[in-house]
Amino acid sequence: MVNSVTNLGRSGLYDWIIQRTTAVVLAVYTLFLFGFVIATPDMQYAQWQGLFSQTWMKIFSLAALISICGHAWVGMWTIATDYLAQSTALRFLFQLVCAIFLFAYLVWGIDILWSV
Repeated sequence: MVNSVTNLGRSGLYDWIIQRTTAVVLAVYTLFLFGFVIATPDMQYAQWQGLFSQTWMKIFSLAALISICGHAWVGMWTIATDYLAQSTALRFLFQLVCAIFLFAYLVWGIDILWSV
């Protein structure tokens, strides 16, 4: 069993709920985007920009962006504890690098999303 401070004291059930909830948000977002693209066969930049300039779409996209980060964090933590369990320092370094990349991705995504 791995006792890691980077799990933030969560239980396995909590991680499972995060994974399933974020998967549902990402599935709905993906299906919506596919539906929009299919419903707009001759789409131009103006329609795409018009969709993403609406506040509800920005909030929906932000929810998807946060869901990607949450889903990835739980997944990468699981990989770290399964395959790097023998070395606490290596596991911590791996999780630190993942956290830095996820944070940068989140900030960059928010910047792009709200600058439209």
